[in-house]
Amino acid sequence: MSVQTTMQAAARGRWAVAGIFLANGFLTGSWAPQIPVFLTRLDITRFTLGLLILLFGVGAVIAMTWCGHLISRHGSRSVTRWFGVCGSFGLLIVALAPNVPLAAIAMLVFGGSIGGMDVAMNSNAVVVERRLSRAIMSSSHGFWSLGGFAGGALGGYSIQNYGYLAHAVAVTVIAFAVITFAIRYLIAEDRPQVVDHQKFTLPRHTAVYLVGLMALLTMISEGAVLDWAALFLHQELGADLAVAGLAYAAFSGVMALMRFLGDSVRNRFGAVSTLRGSALVAAAGMLVAGLSPSPYLAIAAFAFCGFGIANMVPIIFSAGGNQEGMSSGTGMSVVTTMGYSGILVAPSAIGFVAEHSSFGPIFVALSALLVVVLLMAGLAHRAEFAPEPVPAE
Repeated sequence: MSVQTTMQAAARGRWAVAGIFLANGFLTGSWAPQIPVFLTRLDITRFTLGLLILLFGVGAVIAMTWCGHLISRHGSRSVTRWFGVCGSFGLLIVALAPNVPLAAIAMLVFGGSIGGMDVAMNSNAVVVERRLSRAIMSSSHGFWSLGGFAGGALGGYSIQNYGYLAHAVAVTVIAFAVITFAIRYLIAEDRPQVVDHQKFTLPRHTAVYLVGLMALLTMISEGAVLDWAALFLHQELGADLAVAGLAYAAFSGVMALMRFLGDSVRNRFGAVSTLRGSALVAAAGMLVAGLSPSPYLAIAAFAFCGFGIANMVPIIFSAGGNQEGMSSGTGMSVVTTMGYSGILVAPSAIGFVAEHSSFGPIFVALSALLVVVLLMAGLAHRAEFAPEPVPAE
């Protein structure tokens, strides 16, 4: 295969994996407007709803844990195909569940397919980065944010005008079409990854767990803004509901924009320097938000925090997928599992603390966690990937 053909295939693979990120974000974002209907349709309490949502997370973490082993044996392209096709039907399965027991199973399956798809697509993005010798992870996550925004924005209107089931069918058709088109152009690792064991085991390299810790601390902060920023503005800073809702909108909007710009910044300044600067900005934004006496200052601070956090997770994921002595799938599995565990555990822990305190000190404490990431940023040097050798003509 010629150099030109190889690079053309890599370029197609770059946009193919972007399509997978877009579809994953679209499926996840489309679930949010289904939640109120899910609650009333099954006639369940908020506590039961919380348990069902937790099962989504449990399914995701279980799939993430095993996905690295699957990628080691079959490659990121094949595993992305499997989980992508299955994931496109996840929301429809949940929408069709007629009772709580079947809904619980559906949520496990939906979470598992989305979680496995997440690890596989991030692993494949690492393969593309190596092939192109440049960063594409931040913009890939930007496509995820764009898909999530589209799913959330269109979902409420669709459900109100056409019903929850029609919405779920439409989401499934769109996601399936995007995924089946994209998977034809995904690229595979050049060299088959050697599997030196047949049973699932956790990697023994300490470095990958430290990178996973950085993902955990970063995603705790991201999840905290998602779940608690609006309540902080409404209950403690006196904002009405419309203004309070702007906190996460500003945070996520700036984050999506910066993710599309992040690859060029990382390519220019390097992964470690970009991560350090991003962590410093994010910590400052979170600190100002926690100390803010005004809801509008807090909104601006959360937006500034989103400016910093935007490219932290993509860089950390690239570092996880480039760990020495293990496949990209194995490293990515550890880092994504640890990172997303933070989003699962943090909301309930923060809610418990907030019962005995206020949200302001919690956001100040989260800024300290981002400073820890700043101090650990040198571990992201593995994100300074070495290009894969290009086959000679």
